Amino acid sequence: MDLTQQDWSSRYESDDHAFLLDVRTQEEYDDGHIPNATLLDIRQPQSFMDALQEMDPSKNYYVYCRSGARSSQACQLMNQNGIETAYNLLGGFMEWEGDTA
Repeated sequence: MDLTQQDWSSRYESDDHAFLLDVRTQEEYDDGHIPNATLLDIRQPQSFMDALQEMDPSKNYYVYCRSGARSSQACQLMNQNGIETAYNLLGGFMEWEGDTA
């Protein structure tokens, strides 16, 4: 599900079952990321799909990339693999106005 930054961050902050997922590259992550994000590069398809199999389907996943395109794709893959709750950050990290690490 695509959410605006405001909806995405307010849901994330009030969600006891939230898991924050960054699907960019290691280089992008190193240049800056949302605090407490776990990196899982969608451009490495085998490791990405392997990691999906290990994810807890009872968690709510808050997914972002640079602009929102890769994270949208990641959310679709997650849904197809039994993870029902995956929220895509519209506009991605480029438009993020919250804290960064």
